[in-house]
Amino acid sequence: MNTRVTRMLGIRYPIVCGGMQGVGVAELVSAVSNAGALGVLTALTQPTPEALTKEIARCRTMTDQPFGVNLTILPTITPPPYAEYLDAIIESGIKIVETAGNNPKDFIAKLKANHVTLVHKCTSVRHALSSERHGVDIVSIDGFECAGHPGEDDTPGLILIPAAARALKIPIIASGGIGTGSGMAAALALGAEGINMGTRFMCTKEAPIHDNVKQALVRANERDTNLIFRTMRNTARVLKNAVSDEVVSLERREGGATFEEVKHLVAGAKGRQALKTGEVDAGIISAGMIVGLIDDVPTCEELVERIVSECRECLRRAVAMTS
Repeated sequence: MNTRVTRMLGIRYPIVCGGMQGVGVAELVSAVSNAGALGVLTALTQPTPEALTKEIARCRTMTDQPFGVNLTILPTITPPPYAEYLDAIIESGIKIVETAGNNPKDFIAKLKANHVTLVHKCTSVRHALSSERHGVDIVSIDGFECAGHPGEDDTPGLILIPAAARALKIPIIASGGIGTGSGMAAALALGAEGINMGTRFMCTKEAPIHDNVKQALVRANERDTNLIFRTMRNTARVLKNAVSDEVVSLERREGGATFEEVKHLVAGAKGRQALKTGEVDAGIISAGMIVGLIDDVPTCEELVERIVSECRECLRRAVAMTS
């Protein structure tokens, strides 16, 4: 496939693996890249910048194809040393960086000076335009269907993708609710030049999570996600389980709930434990609405080849219907 995204990222197919905390490690990333898509390590999955340097080196022993690193920038009371993580990325020779969360404007000059292609994830056109003005190379536009944080505008991809494509001069990657060849064909038809998949890559053999979690995602339907932190205006889409049900229940009670009241339920350590042990109800598990269209756990190579083949067939069928 030939789009600005494939040319800029040096990949065969315009498919990017979402930066997933606790999931984006060398085993998955190298498998995605070897399949012709773009694997993305998650910087903050590694406990220190030094550990990230080692993980980048380890990934290079598994693939000779391009891969990137995600650096999610969020306002916290005790923020991680973002600048040190950025230095580790640059000093390791990484040429593709995906950022998410806050605007990466403070890092752009340094990335550009080191010839890094910057992909930034946005949940609205206004934020995408701001990113374009600051020098981002590609915007990954994230619709309401996505796992993780969809923003507070609740705009689904069918509207958000063409709105962003119409407004931006730089290429866009469609993200959120995509995990099939027909979804990829739709995204391309709407003006995207690539797709981003997170939840779908969780259900692959190489994903470093327990098979119980993968099977829970396969069994889930399109209604089996919860939106938590709605009342706190920090919305997150996660798998529907006992923990997220309890958070939603607390938020819906009269007067709502404070973060302190749900903190013990949503602790990151509990979520990581759930992914590792397969105790699906042990913590919060990020998942998008695409779970309703996931039916199996293939290898990354099988998944990428299937999606590309289905995408091409869908586009051929659409052209035939209009000829």
